[in-house]
Amino acid sequence: MPRSDNSPVPYDEEEDAEMDGENANKIVNEEYKIWKKNAPYLYDTLITHALDWPTLTCEWFPDTECPPDKPYSISRLLLGTHTSRQSKDYLQIATVHIPKRVSPTSDSLSRENYDEDTGELHTTSGGPAPRIQVTQRMLHDGEVNRARYMPQNPNILATKSVSGRVFIYDRTKHPSEPDSDAMRPDVTLVGQTMEGYGLGWSKCWEGHVLSSGEDTTVCHWDVQAGYSKTSSGVEPVDVFRGHGSVVGDVSWHATQQNIFASVGDDKQLFIWDTRDPARTKPKQRVTAHDREILAVSFCPSNENLILTGSSDKTIGIWDTRTLSHRLHSLESHRDEVLQLAWSPTSPTVLASASSDRRIHVWDLSRIGEEQSPDDAEDGPPELMFIHGGHTGRPTDVCWCPGSVDASKAEGGKGGGELSGWEVASAAEDNVLMVWSMSANIWAGEGKVVDEEELEVDDD
Repeated sequence: MPRSDNSPVPYDEEEDAEMDGENANKIVNEEYKIWKKNAPYLYDTLITHALDWPTLTCEWFPDTECPPDKPYSISRLLLGTHTSRQSKDYLQIATVHIPKRVSPTSDSLSRENYDEDTGELHTTSGGPAPRIQVTQRMLHDGEVNRARYMPQNPNILATKSVSGRVFIYDRTKHPSEPDSDAMRPDVTLVGQTMEGYGLGWSKCWEGHVLSSGEDTTVCHWDVQAGYSKTSSGVEPVDVFRGHGSVVGDVSWHATQQNIFASVGDDKQLFIWDTRDPARTKPKQRVTAHDREILAVSFCPSNENLILTGSSDKTIGIWDTRTLSHRLHSLESHRDEVLQLAWSPTSPTVLASASSDRRIHVWDLSRIGEEQSPDDAEDGPPELMFIHGGHTGRPTDVCWCPGSVDASKAEGGKGGGELSGWEVASAAEDNVLMVWSMSANIWAGEGKVVDEEELEVDDD
């Protein structure tokens, strides 16, 4: 309320917080309006879907179907629910219809095909608009903090629960909808006593899974051994206890089956060797950041490269041969870095999700490139793209591994397959987005976005 005198104004902490919240919401809404106006020029695919409940996890399955008589490809996503005990929680599988492209660099999706009400871009070839539909649900004990499929058999699914237990589901043994109120995972992995978010299958050691948690441990299980047992819970093969605080994430090495990394709130990056009998001393360690480390990921195409994402808003690039010093820092996020995801089709490209509500796409091959002063204001040269469509904090981000560049289709003429740049990202506000940046951005110097076409909010 305006005051015309100079008398002191009593400080009301609750009112001040409410005003800060209102101002923050106003900023978010204004930024979203600008993004929405420019979306038709920034994306080749854009699907916005409101889930019944937020999902804290999303992962593409490796298969993509391309029906020759349909204007879309069909992919699948692994999702969960986070109902805060207001309803039953589920592990979910959803199908996604992604519009086909005529060629890998075609502008087949334009402003005329943008639906502002749904926030979707669709093809000029007609047919149904892109849709996301849940096709299978399996009851879960509490929210699904993280869910990942086994690389050697995508029908085998692991989930990280709020109790600390890891549940294993064979989706082929479960109906599309639960036929009872009982939760029936096929295997339960025990050993951790508190919840967490780190979960990962080994790509070169079939059936082996890692989990990290708030109890400061990393547990390692052999799921195949678990299937042969009749006990109610499978104990871990190993328990690693080197961290001094919450262990935020884990990552298996892509080609060395005994090597994995863990990071935690103690600011440490640990690299472990499962053959080493010491379970409290990692093979290598470094204080990698000034604040908590929330994400870690080994590079799938370079055996020495590893990334860390931190609450200090930066992404660290490390060489395991010289772990004592950081190779490079990716700096552009305005808040903590929550998730990291390497592109399965472009070896130097990765995505990062942050509490600043942004998904950044980076290309490490552009590090050190010269920039004009105007370009430098937008970020470093390795910052390739910013997805700004979320109004809530992102919970997960993933690349579609089933993507196939249309230029590699039969005869080299393009068969309408995906571009290789399809991404899914989820946020706390129930919104799931499937998107691919415009070919104007990733196809190289041959295609340039006309900045005059981009709109800004005049209000």
